[in-house]
Amino acid sequence: MSRFTDQTALITGGTGGLGESHVRAYHAEGAAVVIGSTAGGLARAEALATELGDRALAVRLDVAREDDWAAAVAAAEQLAGRLTILVNNAGVQNPATPIEATDPAVWDRTFAVNVTGQFLGIRAVTPAMRRAGGGVIVNIGSTMAYGGTALYAPYAAAKWAVRGLTLSAALELGRDNIRVNAIHPGVVSTKLINEPATPGGRPIADFYDPRPYAVPRLGEPADVTAALLYLTSGEASFATGAELVLDGGLLLGPALPSGV
Repeated sequence: MSRFTDQTALITGGTGGLGESHVRAYHAEGAAVVIGSTAGGLARAEALATELGDRALAVRLDVAREDDWAAAVAAAEQLAGRLTILVNNAGVQNPATPIEATDPAVWDRTFAVNVTGQFLGIRAVTPAMRRAGGGVIVNIGSTMAYGGTALYAPYAAAKWAVRGLTLSAALELGRDNIRVNAIHPGVVSTKLINEPATPGGRPIADFYDPRPYAVPRLGEPADVTAALLYLTSGEASFATGAELVLDGGLLLGPALPSGV
């Protein structure tokens, strides 16, 4: 399949568990891919771009920095002539901490990456997508955007903000032929879930058991990638301002046991 021939996708957090899955899938389906990574992951991003070969480029992109965004957009247009897809995938999780013990610096950093980073991304790509005749933006949120979560107030609050940003952008950009949607994954088997946020801590996976829910397993990066490819393809040309919850039934609560 080549659903994305002549398309260029800029993917932030492109070397993480979700990000790398997205990068590989877009490239396999014909897109040029720009792999955004912070300085710490840039060597991995460059190795991934080298492995993929033609139509792949790694760029340094701290999503909280305007100048990094400007450079990434310019690189995307230089690589393939236009930029048509933005996946606001980069995100950080705060250590599990009660609000009263949360360092304001942790709050600020969580919002800088998870909200301001997406805002700056939308702001940066809009002129380029207009030049291209349109495009699609997908913000990666979280099921934490649909309720409160003890010990994760910075992350939950940030993901709630992503919902408002997504819907506002969809209203502003629709007449420019730019669609804006969000995917809200549940518990997906990535480093963010399987490894502690801080040394000596416990990973989220230690506290989550998927067996009571309708789809009794952890999500996989491929599950999110498949939904992302659909939302950014022509097959979803009527979808904007959509919020796709992808959680195996987590928000629904425990499913009726089999045989009852």
